Amino acid sequence: MRMVDLIEKKREGGELSDDEIRFIINGYMNGDIVDYEMSAMLMAIYFRGMSERETLTLTLAMRDSGDQVDLSAIPGIKVDKHSTGGVGDKTSMIIGPAVAACGIPVAKMSGRGLGFTGGTVDKFESIPGYRTEFTMDEFISLVREHGISMIGQSGDLAPADKSLYALRDVTGTVPSIPLIASSIMSKKLASGADKIVLDVTVGNGAFMQELDKAKELAGRMISIGNGAGKKTVALLTDMNEPLGYAIGNNLEVKEVIAALQGDGPDDLMEISCALSGMMLSLAKDISYDEGKALAEEKIKDGSAFSKFKELVKAQGGDISFIEDPSKFKTAPVSSELTADKAGYISLIDTYALGIASGRLGAGREKKDDIIDMSAGIILHKKIGDHVVPGESIATLYGGSPGRPDKPLQVIEDNLQHVLHDIKSAFTIADERPDKNPLIHEIMVTIHG
Repeated sequence: MRMVDLIEKKREGGELSDDEIRFIINGYMNGDIVDYEMSAMLMAIYFRGMSERETLTLTLAMRDSGDQVDLSAIPGIKVDKHSTGGVGDKTSMIIGPAVAACGIPVAKMSGRGLGFTGGTVDKFESIPGYRTEFTMDEFISLVREHGISMIGQSGDLAPADKSLYALRDVTGTVPSIPLIASSIMSKKLASGADKIVLDVTVGNGAFMQELDKAKELAGRMISIGNGAGKKTVALLTDMNEPLGYAIGNNLEVKEVIAALQGDGPDDLMEISCALSGMMLSLAKDISYDEGKALAEEKIKDGSAFSKFKELVKAQGGDISFIEDPSKFKTAPVSSELTADKAGYISLIDTYALGIASGRLGAGREKKDDIIDMSAGIILHKKIGDHVVPGESIATLYGGSPGRPDKPLQVIEDNLQHVLHDIKSAFTIADERPDKNPLIHEIMVTIHG
């Protein structure tokens, strides 16, 4: 085979065979196919798309490019959950303990935040002492002993995805449904779960801002999962405002602690219980409604919170911070964003708030940036809430972005710049707006 022939074939709208796709991925990973050739192929895929068969084969080739986790030593059905990302999305920290409290093993590897979305690993690491790096044997032992472990991605999972994403990022080919779907699912399939629940977010704080595109992505990922022999279900959830009220690492952990004690924001609880319910439905072969009710019960009776504390202690975290969240570090400076007129919050630029939280120190622009775990934003008002002039809409907590040693005056100046820039993130109208449903759709295919 010659790469130029395959590029021309895809450029003209042809379908690549399974052997041709594996030739491309294997050749790129061993250096026989170079960046400019792969860039041309990615652009051809961007414009011409891929069939479901092509996308599945691409995903499996990417999965097979590296390590694959074997969870067979853990008894029971293992169900993984993946979110396409958003702002204030701390559901994994609630879902994991809730599902584990129901007797279903949770062996979850999560990522770090980059750009406007936060990362579960970073949030856990805001708990003093909590370890997110373990060997695979240690990871499996933790799950066998405690029923749950939540760590950073271990091993060399789907290295072809990392290489292709880096190339997509600099060639303008990131927003391609087949390439996005294969990127996400190659890592999920390599992670060893038996079944998969997808949280596909949609709105101005999500990668997919339009519902039809989110449905297309969800459908393609479901097709991949089922085609690989892993029952896969997707929930399309709204991200037109942050989930919950906290944005930023230890701020979100404190909200999770409250949620697991039955005092969480309604939207966070609804989405978390829905995702937990779907995971339990797949693992226990019960209805979604039964699974959701079971998750709600474990939160209400304190079992999920007890499991969360067990998880934190098992992975080296100081549970005194879980028992007394006031011990968490607080940001050195803070300031209020106030309403300039009366009315109802009608629109929130969720993406802008995610970027603002990062600029305050809660996120990273580059992978080696150091996060300030105390930085972020606490919302006091959300869509549909009434405000009067001078009333606080949000509190901004300024940390040290990028590195931990910036002078206090620099931190204060940065906070004021961010405060000025996000005034336009909130639109105030005279009439209360209609709110979007939190769950737009549950997509379940008939394949098993």
